[in-house]
Amino acid sequence: MSFNEKMKTDTFLEKKAKRKKRFTQNDWMGYLFSAPLIIGVLAFAIYPMIAALIMSFHQTTGLSVGGKWVGFSNYDYVLSDSLFWQALTNTFFIGIWSVLLGIVLSFVLASLINNLKWSMGKNFFKAVFFLPNVVSGVATTLLFSFLFFPSKEGLLNFVIGLFGIEPVGWFTNPQVSRYSIVLMSLWGALGYNTIIFLAGLQSVPRDLYEAAEVDGAGTYRKWLYITIPYLRPIFVFMLIMGTIGGMKRFTDVWLIGGTAGNPGGSLMTVVLYIYRNAFLASQMGMATAASYLLFIIIFVLTAFLMLLNRRKDSFD
Repeated sequence: MSFNEKMKTDTFLEKKAKRKKRFTQNDWMGYLFSAPLIIGVLAFAIYPMIAALIMSFHQTTGLSVGGKWVGFSNYDYVLSDSLFWQALTNTFFIGIWSVLLGIVLSFVLASLINNLKWSMGKNFFKAVFFLPNVVSGVATTLLFSFLFFPSKEGLLNFVIGLFGIEPVGWFTNPQVSRYSIVLMSLWGALGYNTIIFLAGLQSVPRDLYEAAEVDGAGTYRKWLYITIPYLRPIFVFMLIMGTIGGMKRFTDVWLIGGTAGNPGGSLMTVVLYIYRNAFLASQMGMATAASYLLFIIIFVLTAFLMLLNRRKDSFD
């Protein structure tokens, strides 16, 4: 063995010995203090996911994990069930409108607030628009049940009645109810999105706007060619989070339409479909199969949206 090879071997052994010594008693203390969190994640996240996957291949009664092995029969049943496809259609319809309108309106509001010269006015509008976000989903649903009451006693119907318009069944007409849910979700989520966009708008370098002004760009062109491209990661983030939240919609439609998704099944969502199979029909195998189908759909949509953020914009 040459002298250089011997030196390399000795150096490697020294580094290996040092690496072993780095794992000290403090490391064990760190793992000890992390143990409650690790155990919690394993017990309340990892194990339920594995148990649900196993359960989806069984014909179950009640909440028991065991049962008769049926393979992919539960998945075949769910995919051939017209109610599941109706629920998926409703979920996509409400989710797409809620996400797209929510992003557009919150971005416009954030741009208007950001252009205010009076700092106290900015803080006032921040608080006003963010206030609905601190209200629980149940309270929001109860509030809109009063606002959208189908008769003339409802506040919104009373207002439109002043213009000679007949009362609208906001939550009782199958052709209107989904749009009413969209309006309700916009009110609840608008403040959070606006605050996120405001933070992004304040991070845009002023040099870019000044350079654009030198080139003769107006307010609209600066907004279109600088602000929007610079905030593209935030748009993608909003799309991803809004898509995940929209696909998991349950509380508001359950409080308004019940387990049947009334009126006429127009408010039946995928999570409500899972709830019906799990806790009303006691078919946990079918419910978990539908849950994993929903997981696959959310995963595919999220992966697609994340691909939108792979391209890097350059402002150099």
